Amino acid sequence: MSDYGPLNAKPLYTADQRRRRDQSVWTLVQGILAPVQFLIFLVSLALVLRYLATGEGETAATISVVAKTLALYAIMVTGSIWEKAVFGRYLFAPAFFWEDVFSMLVLALHTAYLAALAFGWLDARSLMFLALAAYASYVVNATQFLLKLRAARLQEPAPAKSGLECAP
Repeated sequence: MSDYGPLNAKPLYTADQRRRRDQSVWTLVQGILAPVQFLIFLVSLALVLRYLATGEGETAATISVVAKTLALYAIMVTGSIWEKAVFGRYLFAPAFFWEDVFSMLVLALHTAYLAALAFGWLDARSLMFLALAAYASYVVNATQFLLKLRAARLQEPAPAKSGLECAP
């Protein structure tokens, strides 16, 4: 059993995968896109909730959900490229299998929103509730990834001591 508990006994990255992760430009891209997408999500969530509460701002809310969905597509495509660079496969690498599975639900709900909007399948209020369902799935998925990143950080090897530190 490791110091990280039985669920984290197997390291998330091999040494080679960690090296590829650290050298990949896609790691930086993901590091930029994730907080950008989260900020778009927060603004959009506020606009959607405002519309549902007041009936005002339908256009702004709709545009914001479309923008959030486009940001999601960007992070999913670049995340797949990152996964290929690090793990050798575009999706469902064992280290991120369940995150990728849940990402499919997130994509499906966001895409359903775009389809319903484009084809007029739902009225504005129903579209906003669909957006909230998509956003709820996004929050779960983002939490999965944050927990995985935290586990990876805890599994990182300690930096080598320089010999200049004072003994306790």
